[in-house]
Amino acid sequence: MGIVATTRALIIDGWSWLNYKPVFSDQQGMPNRRVFTEAKAMWVPDADQRRLAAYKLLAAYDNNQAAEIAAVMDGPGARERREFGDPSMFIDALLAHVLGREQHITVPGAEHEGDGKASPEAAAAERVQDLLRDWAEDELLPMRMQQAERKAVSLGDGVYRLAWDPAKKRVTLRVTDPGFYFPIIGEDDDAGEYPDRVHFAWELPEDPRRGLKPRIRRITFELAPIGPATATGVDETGSRAVRAPLTAEGPDGELAPVLGRGDVIDPDTGGITRQYAWNDGPSGITCYLTDATWLIGDLKGDIDVDTLPLAAAKFATRGDGEVLDRLDLLIDFIPVLHVPNTVPPAEEHWGQSSLAKVLQVFDELQGSDTDAARASATTGLPMVGIAGAGSDRSEYTVGPGAVLKLGQDGKLFTVDTSPALRELREHRHDLGDRAATVARLPAVALGTLDPSKVPSGFAMQVSLGPLDSLIGSMRLARDHKYALLLKMVQRLHLAGQHPDWAGVQVLPAKMVFGPYTPTDKAAVLEQVTSGVDKVISLETAVQMLIEAGFPIDDANAEIERIQSRQFEKARALADATGDTGAVGDFLGVDLHPDPTPPAPNLPGLTDPAQNPGQDPGAEGQQGSGGNGS
Repeated sequence: MGIVATTRALIIDGWSWLNYKPVFSDQQGMPNRRVFTEAKAMWVPDADQRRLAAYKLLAAYDNNQAAEIAAVMDGPGARERREFGDPSMFIDALLAHVLGREQHITVPGAEHEGDGKASPEAAAAERVQDLLRDWAEDELLPMRMQQAERKAVSLGDGVYRLAWDPAKKRVTLRVTDPGFYFPIIGEDDDAGEYPDRVHFAWELPEDPRRGLKPRIRRITFELAPIGPATATGVDETGSRAVRAPLTAEGPDGELAPVLGRGDVIDPDTGGITRQYAWNDGPSGITCYLTDATWLIGDLKGDIDVDTLPLAAAKFATRGDGEVLDRLDLLIDFIPVLHVPNTVPPAEEHWGQSSLAKVLQVFDELQGSDTDAARASATTGLPMVGIAGAGSDRSEYTVGPGAVLKLGQDGKLFTVDTSPALRELREHRHDLGDRAATVARLPAVALGTLDPSKVPSGFAMQVSLGPLDSLIGSMRLARDHKYALLLKMVQRLHLAGQHPDWAGVQVLPAKMVFGPYTPTDKAAVLEQVTSGVDKVISLETAVQMLIEAGFPIDDANAEIERIQSRQFEKARALADATGDTGAVGDFLGVDLHPDPTPPAPNLPGLTDPAQNPGQDPGAEGQQGSGGNGS
């Protein structure tokens, strides 16, 4: 009577693999408010609450703190669970494999024969490649990639932010936690496409010492039509800095908006257009930057990160005095890059953590480790039973050299719990193998394989099949993203008018990840030696050696050094063409022989030019006959 049956909400989304945890999904499918306070903030959209809660839960597993979250639902006893870093080990292993041993920036067409006669296209590609590699070294790109990719592997998403730094005279690259990233994707938009508006938002706690109240900071990048020029000013009350449109007196004496430098009005549409250095034609779109802060106590009503009232915002001021209130960045793209860990499903934006499918196995591993720890206590300090002894327990102490007084017909018993501990350890190994199988990480990839147990290299290569498909899929999700990042770097250098980039045309560039599996260098070297100039070119052969891990820094320089020592091929080239200049270019040396070789001057012969009427042959015959007589 009066009983209302409630059913649990069934939610299937990008984070439904966590629904088995009551702390993550309640009867309505929403995260627990006490645990995931940040996800339940008033300004966080409902669609992002499960995503932010999943990030926090995954970070807890990575930092051996999953027991602290479990204690909210299971009580304080859950804190006694053992966590030995298995999730972190899986993340580090996958991170090392997806990035490879090293990373190289390549521009197609930059690798050419070192003959000094590179085409203009090849020279331009080589110049862009050198500039990008110099920038990567200055900006510590490998370290930034490690930071972002660890977020992507563990949480499912990584985020880069790019900006032009006038002081450093280069593009700066920063990694942002995906929990601060809020792209605005409309109902009719394709989530797989690049969003037109992106927010980075987080809460700033109260600081009593500085007299600061709790605040929300939001940085917004937005693509919108180009507007009139603006400058730093103040609002009507004079209490806060804003950007105000510039006006000038027109021919008719009325004030009219001022256009930015280089902006023109399109006579067909009436809109403002701008010619960017990387576009063939003018564009009517630009990117605006806003950096604002709100006091949480001043926010009322139903609002979220995208609808925070700008009238109550306090805008930040850049180092050069520019107020960041819809500041025109003079670019037609958002300098933000989202890197998913996996290829997102159709019309989806977010990636999936590499721990998603094995999280329940890690829970079982924690339970097994906890049980094994308890069993090892009774194995190391066994339980003892005494029959026929007195009731005073203090008389009996088990230890080395201890003497126990037993009564008549007394007996001593010990309880051996080592078989139970052995079973728990074997169960733990089974769970570890199960997790590795589901995650597609073979033992050789985790470093737990005994090399002496590998029957052959071919057998090991076959065992790496699941890992090959996994890394291939993960790198596929990243190829386009890093190509886009390198394109943004080129465009921002052009927008910043860096002198070294003057006259550079934006070219497609790639981020090439190094090998991640043990490579048989001897086999690769044999393939290169037997196949070069027969089925593969010298350029391809050098690239194969680089990918195999040979210490080659510059492919073009290596090709030049190889050719400068190939004298047999140079002689064959000379015999085939008769062109000494081509031979010199091939060897990389300057060969300029005299156009007319000198006439031979043999002993005993006179110059015919000095005795035009005398036959040299006759003189030789006469001299010979005279000597004979």
